[in-house]
Amino acid sequence: MDAMTMLDGRRVRTRTDLMAAYGLGRSTLEKWYRERAENGHPEPAGMVGAQHAWDAEEWDRWYAARRSSPKVPPGLLSREELGTRHGLSRHRLKQLWAERATNGHPEPAHQSGKALYWDADEWASWYADLAEAEPEEGDPEDLVTLAEAGRMLGLAQTSVTVYPKRPPAGWPEPAKVEPLGGGRVRRYYRRADILAYAARTRS
Repeated sequence: MDAMTMLDGRRVRTRTDLMAAYGLGRSTLEKWYRERAENGHPEPAGMVGAQHAWDAEEWDRWYAARRSSPKVPPGLLSREELGTRHGLSRHRLKQLWAERATNGHPEPAHQSGKALYWDADEWASWYADLAEAEPEEGDPEDLVTLAEAGRMLGLAQTSVTVYPKRPPAGWPEPAKVEPLGGGRVRRYYRRADILAYAARTRS
């Protein structure tokens, strides 16, 4: 584990060094760095050529603490994972959390360092109730599932599930299609497109 570089007399590690020292993938290292506000990843000590470089001892301590910290219990999701599952932007999720005193946002079920985790089922149930009570709230660029789109339109789930195969006039194309295996897919629609469809059908 001696892959490191010198920078202004300090021992540092670039991503190339970290990959060699720990056998980590570049995409994993990039992801951890993007999420540093939540996971406590160190800030770079400087640049070595075109690469960021981190203080070797500081990064090694952070990584050791990460590896020794308790694993996240099953059934819990981070903010990023909630966003992926429910098609919500990071901005919208932070907004919902900031307004928890008035919207009843669930409290975290687990914390690891700076990272927070919520019970997946509890959060989904809360968000479904919120979406039903306030169908037009949220970032227009947020993605909603077909079921959530149906709730926004006041449709029964059995009615809206046929829309992808037999779309009514003006029904929007999905913004994202996620394979689920077994030939099944989950479709996501832009909130703005669903609201526009609702406005057209009302008129």
